[in-house]
Amino acid sequence: MTIPGRWTFRGHALDTTRPVIMGIVNVTPDSFSDGGKFIDPENAIRHAVDLVKQGADIIDIGGESTRPGSAPVLLQEEIDRVIPVIEGIKGKGITTPISIDTRKVKVAGKAVKAGAVIVNDVAALDDEPELADLIAGGNLGAVLMHMQGRPKLMQAEPHYDDVIGEIGEFFEERLDFAIGRGIPEENIILDPGIGFGKLLGHNLEILRRCGEWLKYGRPLMIGPSRKRFIGEILGNDVTDRMYGTIGACVTALNSGARIFRVHDVKAVREAIEVAYSILNDTGSNHE
Repeated sequence: MTIPGRWTFRGHALDTTRPVIMGIVNVTPDSFSDGGKFIDPENAIRHAVDLVKQGADIIDIGGESTRPGSAPVLLQEEIDRVIPVIEGIKGKGITTPISIDTRKVKVAGKAVKAGAVIVNDVAALDDEPELADLIAGGNLGAVLMHMQGRPKLMQAEPHYDDVIGEIGEFFEERLDFAIGRGIPEENIILDPGIGFGKLLGHNLEILRRCGEWLKYGRPLMIGPSRKRFIGEILGNDVTDRMYGTIGACVTALNSGARIFRVHDVKAVREAIEVAYSILNDTGSNHE
């Protein structure tokens, strides 16, 4: 299993042979896990700073909930939510890369001007293809995520004949599109979209077999944090899924994923670092 070694973008080159942690800051009133908790910009900025202290390698700022059943947010409302937070983080002197979680080119453009250097698009540049031009022109990082359907109805009746093969075909098509629009291949990572138009069995198969997508030559990001499938297994409420998240992340690490988008940064980082050391024998002192 060959792990792609670099994720490069404006002013940054992350080593993706090792674990990379993306910390989540949802500036929304209705996200499934922490909706409303960080809607106040000052709270969101403090939380972002705290995630960096916990060991986040990237901070992902989102102003539109994409939980199952969620409705789209108006453009200006999304801008008003995320820009003060990005500006506030930069104002604290934080040099950790900032990612903007959006499907909208105008939101991404303003976020980049405020200091974001990654665009994390759950629609993989399909909703607004011109987002690819912004990414290419700015030498930005790009996260291309798979989603069956759109958030409003994606969990209604998700179906796959071959979940690994179909997501793989999607990755191949979206990579070709992004590169064709001028985004350097080394700027792109892939995310299979845990919980985005997937049932429990689909999510488990993704975590178990995600390494099969390494053949596309790009690092894999997994975002299982506090997701519904963990509650389905454990019977736990969304506020009590940290340990389940750790289990999912360690499994994905073993399968070949190296980037982990999570809420509980410190807990996941420590678990992942230990698991990585075991898998790679990095703590050995053989004579």
